[in-house]
Amino acid sequence: MKFAAVQRTAGWGMAALGDRVGDILGYARVSTGDQDIAGQTLRLEAAGAIKVFSDVRSGKSMERPGLAALLAYARKGDTLAIVRLDRLGRSLSELLTTVAMLKERGIALHSLEEKIDTSSAAGELVFHVFGAIAHFERRLISERTRDGVAAAKAKGKRPGRQPLDQAKVDAAMTLIRASTSPAQAARQLGLGRSTVYREMKRLGVSRSE
Repeated sequence: MKFAAVQRTAGWGMAALGDRVGDILGYARVSTGDQDIAGQTLRLEAAGAIKVFSDVRSGKSMERPGLAALLAYARKGDTLAIVRLDRLGRSLSELLTTVAMLKERGIALHSLEEKIDTSSAAGELVFHVFGAIAHFERRLISERTRDGVAAAKAKGKRPGRQPLDQAKVDAAMTLIRASTSPAQAARQLGLGRSTVYREMKRLGVSRSE
């Protein structure tokens, strides 16, 4: 049975996700075209989704036309269903922002694997805890950064990339011109391979065969 073909009716999917008004709309995402999105779609349909929207996009991509289409289609009282939380957000902060937007619009979120349903008190509490953890993590990172900068200044060091040892760079270029591989030259002189390749490009040095 193709759930996407069913007309929207209030209360559809109540047996799967609880007694609430509105439809269940599924969202599936895979990172590449090589992955099969059918498995997520089947699980969402089995959970009562009358329509499944999908994206084949990396989690780093800001553009998600499938998710945008779902949000344009959804109405107050609907539920957005996903297989896992990582299908919806690239990070905890982005996920929490999305959930806050859904809540403002009166749309619930249900994650099958994590068994989180924001229409319930327990599910909403989980996201409050996530929000507190995210805030705590941001504060820790900020404090560690400040502590690191202060410690570096106390030792007379400036934070950031250390100055390049030009003598080592010159020695590396000499070795490479003498048929030493860039990787071996970098290893012998204690330089990063990316640094050696960057300096080769800057100085116009090519590896001798």
